[in-house]
Parts: sequence; structure tokens; C-alpha cells
Amino acid sequence: MKSRFFIIFFAISLSVFVSSPIATDLDFCNDDMALLGGVRDVPANQNSGEVESLARFAVDEHNKKENALLEFGRVVKAKEQVVAGTLHHLTLEIIEAGKKKLYEAKVWVKPWLNFKELQEFKPAASDDTPTITSSDLGCKKDENQSGWREVPGDDPEVQHVADHAVKTIQQRSNSLFPYELQEVVHANAEVTGEAAKFNMLLKLKRGEKEEKFKVEVHKNHEGVLHLNHMEQHHD
Repeated sequence: MKSRFFIIFFAISLSVFVSSPIATDLDFCNDDMALLGGVRDVPANQNSGEVESLARFAVDEHNKKENALLEFGRVVKAKEQVVAGTLHHLTLEIIEAGKKKLYEAKVWVKPWLNFKELQEFKPAASDDTPTITSSDLGCKKDENQSGWREVPGDDPEVQHVADHAVKTIQQRSNSLFPYELQEVVHANAEVTGEAAKFNMLLKLKRGEKEEKFKVEVHKNHEGVLHLNHMEQHHD
């Protein structure tokens, strides 16, 4: 009876040890990058500073290894996967020889070891991939028709455009208090090639006061944003 109990206890202990970070770093696992969890989307407002830092790290590491001169533009998409640490899947807008292109990068991070490594850095599936696509903005894949469509307010591109609108509103106002973006209440987008138009309802805060603005922002094929129209919205 005692021997059987010992065998069960030993098996459980060994299983826990092999799955632990220590065992992983001592190569007790056959594959350090073994899948422990699925890939999940990272919301635009979750650790955006950390994600951008990882993106810049990926570009810098690639430039060092390949003696390249790529410039970081922005994070288009971010996903993460739980491995022995976290594997960050990033889709990046990169400026290469003056032109904007999409690249995909994977960065492996083990915070408890202060470890960070670029695993992969490559052009996106097609060099002809537009900077903005309907799928980037959360539109369903079977929606091939043109026209305005509702898009998620927490989408990275929508947040980027909203930030530009807020900065422009601030510049055009005479307020001593800065406007802060609280929420993208509603957003519609129309994508045509590499250009896009956005109609959004933004909730802003200025001092202790909350205000809502309807804005229309255009983005041309060169990626330049322009606040075409704005007006205060009253519920």
C-alpha cells in the first residue's frame, strides 16, 4: 500500500515539476515553445505601452541581425499565446524605403528571467496587403460589399484615428484643460484600398466635465489623417 502511494505521489510531483518554469529552463521539456494555451487577441487598451515597446524591440532586433533600416510605424494587431512565458504575435506597419508595409513578428518573453527574444520577423503574406483592410477593422470576412460598416471601438486603427481627432479638437479649442479620450462610443468605417473614412462618436473628458463629439476623419493612401468635421453631440 505504501509503495503504491509513493508511486502516485512521485508521478504527480514529477508532472508538476516538468511543467514548471524551472524545468522548462533546464530543458526538461522536449520543446521550450510547446503550446500551453491558444492565441488570443490583445484589446487595444490593454498594456498598449508594453505592446508598442515589444514592437519597437522587434524592429530594432531585426535591423541589427539583418543590417536593415526599417522604421517602426505602428502596431496594427496584437495577439498573445501562453507558452513558457508569453509569445507575442504582432502585425506591424513598417516604413521601408519610404513606403509603408506590413510585417509579422513574434517576440518571446519570460518576465521572471528578464528574458526577451525575437523569434520571427517577416513580411506579411503579401507585399500588396493594404495598410488598412476591412478585416483589420473587425469586419466579417464574408462582407465583401463596399460601403460604411460598424467597427469595434477598441480596434487599434480606430483608437489611433480617435487619438488624432482628440488632438485636433484640442488644437482648435481655446480650452486651458486638455481633452482626454474616455471611450469610442460608436464607430463606422469605409475602406477603399489604402484609404479610409471614419465616422465616430467620442466621449471626452475636459477637467471634470464630460463631453461627446461626432467626428469624421479621413485617412489618405499615404496614411495622413485629417479631421474633416466635428460637432458636439447632446444626448
